[in-house]
Amino acid sequence: MSTPLNLGLIGAGRIGRLHAEHIAFRIPNARALIVADVNEMAARACADDFRVKFAVPDYQVIIKSPAIDAVVICSATHTHAQIIQEAAAAGKHIFCEKPIDFNLPVIDKALEAVERAGVKLQIGFNRRFDANYARVRQAIASGEIGQPHLMHIISRDPAPPPMEYVRNSGGIFLDMTIHDFDMARFLMGCEVEEIYTAAGVLVDPDIGEAGDFDTALITLKFTNGAFGVIDNSRQAVYGYDQRVEVLGSKGSVSTGNNYPNSAVVSTAESVRRDLPLNFFMQRYVESYVSELQQFVDAVLQDKPVSVTGVDGKIPVIMGIAARMSLEENRPVKLSEVRW
Repeated sequence: MSTPLNLGLIGAGRIGRLHAEHIAFRIPNARALIVADVNEMAARACADDFRVKFAVPDYQVIIKSPAIDAVVICSATHTHAQIIQEAAAAGKHIFCEKPIDFNLPVIDKALEAVERAGVKLQIGFNRRFDANYARVRQAIASGEIGQPHLMHIISRDPAPPPMEYVRNSGGIFLDMTIHDFDMARFLMGCEVEEIYTAAGVLVDPDIGEAGDFDTALITLKFTNGAFGVIDNSRQAVYGYDQRVEVLGSKGSVSTGNNYPNSAVVSTAESVRRDLPLNFFMQRYVESYVSELQQFVDAVLQDKPVSVTGVDGKIPVIMGIAARMSLEENRPVKLSEVRW
C-alpha cells in the first residue's frame, strides 16, 4: 500500500466538502486525487478549494481508477449500498457516511460484497470519536462508575432541516436518532434488546404532513439489564444540545454542551454565558478528523476499523423497531424486526 493513501471522494456536498478539507489540511498520510459529484460545478469547486487534482461528474471514474486505494462515500443515502458493492468489487477500501441504506436486505448485500472482496469498510458514526463521549465510554468500560443502571442521551437540533431533506431522510429515527442509537450501543458496550417510542409533531406541522416526527422520546432496554432514554427534538432554540449522563452503582458520568468559549459573565442581574456551538459542523469537527484518520491508518497499517458494517446495520434495525413501536404503541424487541 502506497503512502500517502490515495482517496477518491464521492459526493461534494456539505459533508463531502468537510472531509475534503480535512484530507487536504489535517490528515497528512492521505490525499484526495479525484472528487466526483453529479453536480460537476460542485465537484470542481471542491477540487479547487481543497487541493484535489481531478473533478468529475461520474463516480465510476473513481471506481475504475488504478490510482485510487480507497473511496470516501458522501453521496445521497440511496446510492451508498450500490457504490459500496462496486467499490468492493474493484478492490477499494471504503469509508461510507451513515446510513448504508434504509433497507436491511440491501445493507446485507453490501456487507456480503465487502466480505467477499476482503476490503475494509468503516461507517461514519463520527460521535464515537468525540473526546467527551470517549471519556464516558472509558468510565463505563473500566468500571469507574460501577455497573451502569441508567443512560440519558439528549440530542436536539437548533432548527428543523429543509422540507426537501425531511422528505428524503428516511424519517427522524433513521436520520437523526440513528446517531443516538449507535452512541447508546457504543457507550454501554452491549446491545439494546427492546425499544419503546413516543413521538409527535410539536415543532413544524409540515414535518407531520410529510409523514415524519420532530419530537421523540425513546426508551431502551439493554442486554445487561440497564435502561436508557433518548430524547430528540428538531428545534432547540438556544443551539445544538448534545448531552449524555450515565448512572452506575458506584457513581455517574456526564457530558455537557460545547461552547465557543468558557467565559461566564456575572452581574447584579444575572450570571450568563454564550450559547452552545450552533450545529454539528462546529460541535463535532474534531471527531470528523479523528474518524477519517483512523480509517486511513487502518488501511495503511492493515488494522481493523473501529466502526464496522455491522455497526452500521444495527442502528437501522433499531430505527425500524422504534418506528414499529410508535405505530403499534408497544415495546418492540429488536428480534421482531424481520426482512
